[in-house]
Amino acid sequence: MILAGAQLVTGMTGMHVIAACILIPAGVVIYTAVGGLKATFITDYLHTAIALILLIYFSLAVLTNEHVGGISGLYQKVKAADDYIEGNYMGSLLTMKSKRAVLFGLVLKFGNLALVLMDTAFWQKSFASEVESVVPAYDLVSVVILAVPWCTGTIIGLTGRAIEKTPIWWDYPNLLTETQVNSGLVMPYVLRSLLGQGATTGLLVLIFMAITSTVSSSVIAVSSIISLDFYRAYINPKASDRKVLQVSHIGVVGHGCFMAAFAIMLQYAGATNNWSTYFRPIVACPGIFPLMLTLLWSRQTKAAAILSPILGLASGVATWLSLSYVWGGKIDIQTTQEQLPGLYGAIVSFFSPALFSVIISLARPSRFDWREFLRIDLIEDSSQPSTSLPSPQDSKDDITKISPAGSTPVNEKHQPTIDAEAKAGLVSPATSISTRTGSLDDIVHPFSDQTIRHIKKWRTYAAGYFVLNLLVTVVLWPVPMYRDYIFSASFFKGWVTVAIIWHFAAMLAVIVYPVWDGRFVIGTVFKGVQKEWSRKG
Repeated sequence: MILAGAQLVTGMTGMHVIAACILIPAGVVIYTAVGGLKATFITDYLHTAIALILLIYFSLAVLTNEHVGGISGLYQKVKAADDYIEGNYMGSLLTMKSKRAVLFGLVLKFGNLALVLMDTAFWQKSFASEVESVVPAYDLVSVVILAVPWCTGTIIGLTGRAIEKTPIWWDYPNLLTETQVNSGLVMPYVLRSLLGQGATTGLLVLIFMAITSTVSSSVIAVSSIISLDFYRAYINPKASDRKVLQVSHIGVVGHGCFMAAFAIMLQYAGATNNWSTYFRPIVACPGIFPLMLTLLWSRQTKAAAILSPILGLASGVATWLSLSYVWGGKIDIQTTQEQLPGLYGAIVSFFSPALFSVIISLARPSRFDWREFLRIDLIEDSSQPSTSLPSPQDSKDDITKISPAGSTPVNEKHQPTIDAEAKAGLVSPATSISTRTGSLDDIVHPFSDQTIRHIKKWRTYAAGYFVLNLLVTVVLWPVPMYRDYIFSASFFKGWVTVAIIWHFAAMLAVIVYPVWDGRFVIGTVFKGVQKEWSRKG
């Protein structure tokens, strides 16, 4: 993400790409270290909202530009350009039958699956939200997210093909090179050609919004892994919450430096955004099956969880590089971004860890006790004011409750939350946050039976929707369209119209609906702020 953004900024402004690689993560690190997960949530919403608004504006402005002439004009200009695309039915851009598109789509499927499952940011946001909000939210977004590549990609991409060889083109008579295309410079050139310098400035804002929204989540996620899963688990198990948060802040800065350094390394190696698309699933997929088995199969051993991703990564990289050499004659940036080596490498990286995990687990079998997960602690920042609403019936005696494990008193700042949730039937009344010591038989589950049934109900909904979504988006929609057919003018008009409607639906789902859904909480916050200002005044 950093490299792609840096190359786009360089292509549009002339800024040195190394400076862009450093400055882009620097700003993210600063506000993430200061604001933490709360800042990430806020910037995610605001930046995504601005990005979606800019995208629909660019799409409609380009489509209605006098040099394009609307949907019908775009169709006619693409037909007139008569670009022959190898692997497409009759070499046409206006067909869904494309062998290279299928291969690229499969690589994207593996890469996006790895992105969702292996990016801790998605897990953190799920843990920080209520289950009845998480499942519908992710399901809804999985539908509307199609709007961005469908609407913007169709309009901007085809417009680029239509005007690239005409005097309207900003860099006419020069055409985009393969490296420029792979670096994502099609959209900047189209906007500059049709909408002028102001549009490219807006695109810079869009790029900044998209990168900061994504990178801030990544930074928070990695810093949490460093502070909790590494530092507190293995280096200092008795570390206080404040110490863990200090290590987390160090992790934010360290990860920011690593991202900048890694992006600079890839830049000097000649990598592009297209190369990263084929590289990402190979290095991210090996952890998918071990992660799933960690949560779903009690017989996966510690050794299997550690070794199977490493062996899967080695197998995937070996497949990728060896096929690049066999089919390309050498190993370099060009041969390693070919489709088939990247696809086969991703397949091996994805499936081989499952085999390795089962073999290693069965070689020296053991069974994991799921109650170990109940020992996980809640970390709070004592430097920030508590946002928990204390129960009106809390007393001093309530605050000094003893954990079921034996003798560890519950931290005072946690107790109001526990009492309030217990009265709502969400947790067991006698449960404390910290249960790291004592027998597993003495640990009481933090959730009530009612809450567990509630979670299982939403799990069933999520599983059913996953099957339905996969069936529609992978089979029922694309497969019938993979045939000897070139879009007619009327079909193309309907295709683009639905894509635009879908984009507006995405804006409603991502921008408007969250505000409506949280209107009561937002109202409470504003009332509290108003009351505080009145008291101080």
